[in-house]
Amino acid sequence: MGQAIQKLVFQPPAVSYMNSKKEIHWIPCGETQIPMIYMNRQSPYTVIFSHGNAEDLGMCFEWFNRVSRRMGINIVCYDYEGYGLAKGTPSEQKCYDAIDAVYDYVLRTFEVDASKVILWGRSLGSGPSTYLAERLSLERLTLPAGVVLQSPPASIFRVAFDFRFTLPWDLFPNVDRVPNIACPVWLIHGTKDELVPFSCGEALFFATLPLLRHKPLWVIGGGHNNLELLFEANGKDIFTPALLGFLKRVTDGMYTPPEELVNEGKAAHKAKKKSWFFNRTKA
Repeated sequence: MGQAIQKLVFQPPAVSYMNSKKEIHWIPCGETQIPMIYMNRQSPYTVIFSHGNAEDLGMCFEWFNRVSRRMGINIVCYDYEGYGLAKGTPSEQKCYDAIDAVYDYVLRTFEVDASKVILWGRSLGSGPSTYLAERLSLERLTLPAGVVLQSPPASIFRVAFDFRFTLPWDLFPNVDRVPNIACPVWLIHGTKDELVPFSCGEALFFATLPLLRHKPLWVIGGGHNNLELLFEANGKDIFTPALLGFLKRVTDGMYTPPEELVNEGKAAHKAKKKSWFFNRTKA
């Protein structure tokens, strides 16, 4: 039964990118190799991003390349076995093997400080992210700076059923792992998510240790696959200030935004004060 469930859960899309020796690092993982892209901004902080089910690293590259440039942080994207150019058949365990391999490779090859790593998982990718964060916490190894969970399931069965306990053959039991994570956790979820209920995001928020709960970003009216579009809807950017707040918390204020981003913030603050003044005088 477990194998049948895995076949239903994992739905890799058609490959969306081409092999480029310049950009792609091939990481040994079990009996195969998996592709990884490293967006290096010469920052001490590195995000390891684990993508969702119906996507590969080619589909998430453009968005995270933009975030990487804008925020001035390094970002790693990779594929699980059976996704993108990675050969093989995907499974829950192979997702865990993939993030372990990528994490070790990034620390060793790019000499990244483990305490300055941020684990970011979207949808199905929240499973590998919570797995690694919990493992590092329980094994008392160097903790990551923080964890970001975007549109995460509490577990795969809980997407469809409101179970109180994790049943046999359930996959990615995030709600059982989050209480064991010993670093700040930031939840992002759309309130109208049509695939992974908003209640999953709420359950994971309340399962996080209270002192480690970061203010969640609940995207009003957001679905499962349109949050990036709604982050800047109606000319208002709700994502950048929220991400800045999380980065400042997990880096103890040591994160320094790029000068361009600082100037944007100053201009927005000045415009807000000017708008308040004119509205007040009109009144």
